[in-house]
Amino acid sequence: NAEVENLLCFVSVGRCKAEWRPNNSPKLLDLLDDTVPGIGTYEDFNTIDWVREKSKDRDRHREITNKSKQSTVALLFSISDAFSGWLLMLLIGLMSGALAGGIDIAAHWMTDLKEGVCLNGFWFNHEHCCWASNETTFQERDKCPQWKSWAELMVGVSEGPGLYVVNYFMYMCWALLFAFLAVILVRAFAPYACGSGIPEIKTILSGFIIRGYLGKWTLIIKTITLVLAVSSGLSLGKEGPLVHVACCCANVLCHFFTKYRRNEAKRREVLSAASAVGVSVAFGAPIGGVLFSLEEVSYYFPLKTLWRSFFAALVAAFTLRSINPFGNSRLVLFYVEFHTPWHLLELIPFVLLGIFGGLWGAFFIRANIAWCRLRKNTCLGHYPVLEVVVVTLLTAFLAFPIEYTRMSSSELISELFNDCGLLDSSKLCCYTSNSGSASGSVNATAANGLGARLVGPDLYTAMWQLALALLLKMIFTVVTFGMKVPSGLFIPSMAVGAIAGRLLGVCMEQLAIRHHEGDIFRGWCSPGADCITPGLYAMVGAAACLGGVTRMTVSLVVIMFELTGGLEYIVPLMAAAMTSKWVADALGRESIYEAHIRLNGYPFLEAKEEFRHKTLATDVMQPRRGDPLLSVLTESRMTVEEVERLIADTTYSGFPVVISQQSPRLVGFVLRRDLVISLGEKNARRNQEGVVSMSPILFTECDPPMSPSAPPAVKLRSILDLSPFTVTVHTPMEIVVDIFRKLGLRQCLVIQNGRLLGIITKKDILKHMAQMANRDPDSILFN
Repeated sequence: NAEVENLLCFVSVGRCKAEWRPNNSPKLLDLLDDTVPGIGTYEDFNTIDWVREKSKDRDRHREITNKSKQSTVALLFSISDAFSGWLLMLLIGLMSGALAGGIDIAAHWMTDLKEGVCLNGFWFNHEHCCWASNETTFQERDKCPQWKSWAELMVGVSEGPGLYVVNYFMYMCWALLFAFLAVILVRAFAPYACGSGIPEIKTILSGFIIRGYLGKWTLIIKTITLVLAVSSGLSLGKEGPLVHVACCCANVLCHFFTKYRRNEAKRREVLSAASAVGVSVAFGAPIGGVLFSLEEVSYYFPLKTLWRSFFAALVAAFTLRSINPFGNSRLVLFYVEFHTPWHLLELIPFVLLGIFGGLWGAFFIRANIAWCRLRKNTCLGHYPVLEVVVVTLLTAFLAFPIEYTRMSSSELISELFNDCGLLDSSKLCCYTSNSGSASGSVNATAANGLGARLVGPDLYTAMWQLALALLLKMIFTVVTFGMKVPSGLFIPSMAVGAIAGRLLGVCMEQLAIRHHEGDIFRGWCSPGADCITPGLYAMVGAAACLGGVTRMTVSLVVIMFELTGGLEYIVPLMAAAMTSKWVADALGRESIYEAHIRLNGYPFLEAKEEFRHKTLATDVMQPRRGDPLLSVLTESRMTVEEVERLIADTTYSGFPVVISQQSPRLVGFVLRRDLVISLGEKNARRNQEGVVSMSPILFTECDPPMSPSAPPAVKLRSILDLSPFTVTVHTPMEIVVDIFRKLGLRQCLVIQNGRLLGIITKKDILKHMAQMANRDPDSILFN
């Protein structure tokens, strides 16, 4: 009887080992004696075992601590091991900051290259070229003899229709060249370098394995093609891809540190910190980056990771500040300072901007997912290069005639955030006095009192151009996000909100001026001072639209005030961010990243989504009624040939181990990959002579009796998980889902009175949740 045999064995392990093994029997192969390469690793598109990885790290740390008390060398090794995490954070911050600075400088130069070139040196962008010129005026600070447009260089004309046509043509040619190079490089060298990267990083941080997604080739190609994609003028940003770039840096550097190279859970702690670094260098917001990683990206975020994220973000921001890519001694291009306080009643238009941001977020997510699904399920997905070229052609063709779409999105946001001052020459600051005389600056006619803020002809033109730019930005952002080039979403969403906010801000300003003696606006305006700051409305609108798309709240507000320096405007930002989230959540619970995770079928359990259905574990476990029996291993009665056949005939990631087929009492769980490696030609048959197909496989603690002529056995107890997580058939699924979320489980075994009845995997839970939500359960693609 197998149960009696094992009971006797466990009661007196030493006795049964001494009595049952004949003196002349071959020695058993025990994989615990020699560390087998590959054991404990994972295959591509599989989920890591968080519990196992954390247990391995605790054992490693306990061993180092014990050895440190025995010798000075071991103590020094213990100190270096503890310091290695901080050193790694320092390297990640330095590398990410340097790459971000290079990307900013190159993108700024190549964006200006579409319009002309500097005669003093082709490597100067437009702004730097005109800095040294003595002929530059405040009114026309972007014009200097050293900067030549392509029409002036090629055909020698400086005005007239010929100038416009040639510049138009060259703008489109450069845009097509940059976009074509970007998509070709991505297709040829690193297919994972496309898109934002944040949905995949969220999935990887939850424990999923995507080999190559954070590799060195992806890092190199994403860095190069990100510059090309941003410079092409497509409606995309570099902020999201910079998170991907920072995570690639972290993953590459992890390979130089043993404890992070060999432990997937520890590596994900580093990747969480790298996500904070990415946002820190993208927006110049180190604190906002840490909060972004905590709120939006990370799956497992212990307190130690919080400290290290803060340190890495600090180093990255310092590195970027040292490079000074924008030449303004700031970390970002659109740093602004507003001088007019906001009024309490302005919370009403701020909330309206929040409503607009929520509506835009819900519309964008649905439209973009519909477009991506169309791309995925039709022939459109077979021609990614053609799609990028066509979208770039249309974008450049429609963007060039309008000043606010021709400039880069970052420059547009900077223009919209700007608080009109004495020396501003922008059309957005072109007001008139009561007498009708136009003024290039706001304060030039301050003596005329409030009339100095009336809308002038140039501002009317700018308003119509902004309204048209808003429409084009919305359409092209929907189509562009998800193409096979690096494409971020932060800047395009902020541009949409900033345009809407500036339009509303100018309208509110004119209402306040024209009705400054009314009950509502009394006391808002005073001669020589601004009634309302339209740039503040642009800032609030940008936050609202970004919050509607990404559903960020706390991190968004912190990023915005770090981005602009508007610390006293936290309340308007909070009101807009919360309103946009409420409105967007009322129309759909998923952010754009979660929607793309579901579209791609990644096995991601969203912690924010509640499971409210009253189902039990028995309703979800495999096998179901009528299905084939569960594939299991027995602890002592199977041969190498039988196990190899089971592995060949199935695709499961692991197998439960039971006492026997007749008595399916659970013993443990073994991973498929560990079995394959342990039974491979390079391990079992190499380490011990005489192992043949009929050799028994043992998962037992003690050695069963064997005849002297029997082939040597292969002992695999060292790869057996003796404490797999189990639930009963009556466990509510809401508890099972909670266990999977909080412990990061790959699978959970279902037992009743110790007998194995079935198994629940992460994929089973995702399929069940999709079915309960009336979605296609087969959309979950990966194991």
